[in-house]
Formats: sequence, C-alpha cells, structure tokens
Amino acid sequence: MFGLQNKSVFMVANHLNGAVMPHFEVRIHEEELDGKVEPKLVLALTEALVKVYGERARSMAVVELFGIPRHRWGIGGVPAEVNAPIVSLNVREVALNLPGIGNAPTQLITSITDAVVEVFGESVRQHVTVYVVGVPAGRSGVGGEVDPPPGN
Repeated sequence: MFGLQNKSVFMVANHLNGAVMPHFEVRIHEEELDGKVEPKLVLALTEALVKVYGERARSMAVVELFGIPRHRWGIGGVPAEVNAPIVSLNVREVALNLPGIGNAPTQLITSITDAVVEVFGESVRQHVTVYVVGVPAGRSGVGGEVDPPPGN
C-alpha cells in the first residue's frame, strides 16, 4: 500500500551530506515506559518511516522518547489517565513532496499511528497525535551552520 516506486529519490541524508535526518520526538507517560517498550517503539517508528520511504531511510531515523509523569500531563484540566502519545516527525520539507511518494504526510501519519498501536494496542489509536513537521531549507542548522548551506 505504502512505499516508494523509485527508492533512489529518497535523498534525506545526514548532516554530512547537507540534509537533515528524519527525527522522531515522542512524548508519552513515563509510566508507559518499562524498559521493554522503548526498543519496541523505536523499532516500530523506524519501520513506519521505512514503510513510506524505503529501506534507505532506516539508518537515518532518529527516535527520542520523552517520558512525562502522568501527574504532569493534563487533558481537559485534569491529570491524564489515558495513554495519549504525541509523536512529532521532523523531516526536510522536500521529503514530503518527493516524486513517487503520493501524499507523504498522510502516509506518514497512518504509518506512525499504526506503529504506536502495534506497541501499545488498539485502545490507544484514538489517542495518538502525530505531527509531521516539514523543515524548509535554510531553517535548521548544525554546529552553528545553516543546513543546507545557502545555494545548495
């Protein structure tokens, strides 16, 4: 269903090649992280990216998990009881419009949500929030240098 017909067009690479890595940031209740969930979630999110962009994306995927104690997470004005992960994927904006990948943001949102459900179960699906953040060229940097450099 998902995937890239011409996987060679996926050019989101690391900083050494002048682009930015696909970077997941996951905010989740600390209590959901038990030492067994973390590697499963990291793998599932990486696989979600690979499902859309192909195998080449695997080595570039960065996943950070941020555990927030349940009493510090509120929904509707009260501390949250339900597991409601928030997943942000930051990726170079151009990667959202590559030839051969139709409607990448929709594919990513679906694939990422399915990955979280794979780890935590179907009951979490309605509570998963996904943000796909396209970073325009020249709007990020590493080591104080604009990435990619102007003119690239």
